[in-house]
Amino acid sequence: MTSAPPPAPPPPLPPMEPPSWPPPPPEGLQPVRPPLRRSRTDKILGGVNGGLAEYTGIDALLWRVGFVALTLAAGTGVIVYLLLWVLMPSGPPAAAGAPGTAVAPQPAAPRSPVPRITVAALLITLGLLAMINHFADWDIGGQGVLGSALLVVGIGLVVSAFTGGRSARGGLIALGVVLSLALLAVSTVDVPRSGGVGERTYLPATAADVRSQYEIGAGEMTVDLSGVDLSDVDEPIRTTIEHGVGDLNVVVPRSADVVVRLDQGIGEARVFGEDGADDGRLVPGTGSAAWTDDDQAEFVLTIEMGAGDVEVSRG
Repeated sequence: MTSAPPPAPPPPLPPMEPPSWPPPPPEGLQPVRPPLRRSRTDKILGGVNGGLAEYTGIDALLWRVGFVALTLAAGTGVIVYLLLWVLMPSGPPAAAGAPGTAVAPQPAAPRSPVPRITVAALLITLGLLAMINHFADWDIGGQGVLGSALLVVGIGLVVSAFTGGRSARGGLIALGVVLSLALLAVSTVDVPRSGGVGERTYLPATAADVRSQYEIGAGEMTVDLSGVDLSDVDEPIRTTIEHGVGDLNVVVPRSADVVVRLDQGIGEARVFGEDGADDGRLVPGTGSAAWTDDDQAEFVLTIEMGAGDVEVSRG
């Protein structure tokens, strides 16, 4: 009896090519953006700029320069920084790695140049506007400066929509939000450029002592006109009060007929015990003085208030 021939050996496998390095990242996986938090490691004051840098991919130095330029150009950089300091949670402390272990770096997509070019164009624009405002007879104002800056960022967002790369749009969106908050603050709150900050009290005794204008940038101000002698007043005493941020208290004599013109941004107003005021309405005084309720105002008050409470009362 003959045995069956042994089976033929399988054909040899083709030679395998060495894999390319680094291997391509798995499909569908994108670099995870860290949460927006204040940095514990990259900080000078509150870690806001370091946190923005970690979230957007834009260097913290550019954020710091941007806040300084925003403060010098529009005066709102400090306000926006403090708001972000309060609203942004603090990041976790830097974790020390275990001894003898190393963490392999994760491959990341190339960083887009659009945010850096946009920030550079933004700083150039702010510098040009500052030079124009200083050397030319043209008062651009905070709204013009911030509006121009927001326009530059918007152009950067349009360009980044057609380009790839890591953090091409997130950083510009965050910068646009910061500028929008600053523009909203400037548009809503009219802060005088002069007048200073603090607590002010004015007590004029005669009509000649009443200033034509009282001004303060931020703080609490009291203008007490109740001691002004009205016996020799032949025409209305007109004064303008400009207050940026804070509380304002105006006191007038009980016998005086008063016209109040109030322009207020944010806050509450009480004029002679009533909420708000009729613009330009003559409010007669009380008492038996010869000038009381004679259809002629002894005081014409123009109040321009940015943010805060206003009270006009009689003393």
